[in-house]
Amino acid sequence: MNDIRDALFREIQTKTFRAVLTTERSGVISGVEEAAECAARLGVQWTCSLEEGAALEAGETVAEIAASPKQMALAEERLIGLLAKTSGIATAARRAVETAAGRVKIVSGAWKKMPPQLKMAVRKAVAVGGAQVRISEAPMLYIDKNYIEMFGSVERALTAAAEWRQLKKVVQIKGKLDSIPSETRQALSGGGDVLMIDTGQISDLTACIEELCRLGGRNQVQVAFSGNVRIRDIPVMADLGVDILGIGKEIIDAQLLDMRLDVVEEIKP
Repeated sequence: MNDIRDALFREIQTKTFRAVLTTERSGVISGVEEAAECAARLGVQWTCSLEEGAALEAGETVAEIAASPKQMALAEERLIGLLAKTSGIATAARRAVETAAGRVKIVSGAWKKMPPQLKMAVRKAVAVGGAQVRISEAPMLYIDKNYIEMFGSVERALTAAAEWRQLKKVVQIKGKLDSIPSETRQALSGGGDVLMIDTGQISDLTACIEELCRLGGRNQVQVAFSGNVRIRDIPVMADLGVDILGIGKEIIDAQLLDMRLDVVEEIKP
């Protein structure tokens, strides 16, 4: 397919222009390496001194490029596309981590639900922002709601997993087959290490923590909570005693870190 820009830029196609890429709001940069690789494929001269994860102020320069007219048009399409979304995710992740202030661990595992072509870039952006991409850094076995449904109870699922002693057992608690306190008891007695209350209901979180305290097992496990958790909710959740917060949509679906590319001059031979 013919590109109309080849004809449009015919009279100036041999010229080279310098442009500046800037942010339109403050945030955290992610995708620097990928952008540099894209620029190289386009034949664009890319100059950027920023490191992945650097904090930016509104109006700050991200990079400068030198390119022919068509290269410039392609660069505006592709480079901003590579940087704006991932930087938006990294910015949201950083905001969540800073709001938590070390009181709870922030995890965003929703990158796993992204299309394959986006998955690794989104995962990297979450990590660049300082959030965790997995609920446990140690090797783990995640016993989710479907495992529990198929086995018939939390207790049976953990019994089946007992031989893998070297793996941390993360148990999804939803109160689907038994009450939240009952599933909490089963998870505690069955050797669960992390109890993930994945209902989005604060009453379920408090029911779990209260049951653990009643049994004298609060210090034996970590309690995680997820389900439409917002960054603004973090202080309240920390006050409730949760150890880990899963934040999906507000990080993964974060707005773009808007950027613009402005041509500033022609580079004379």
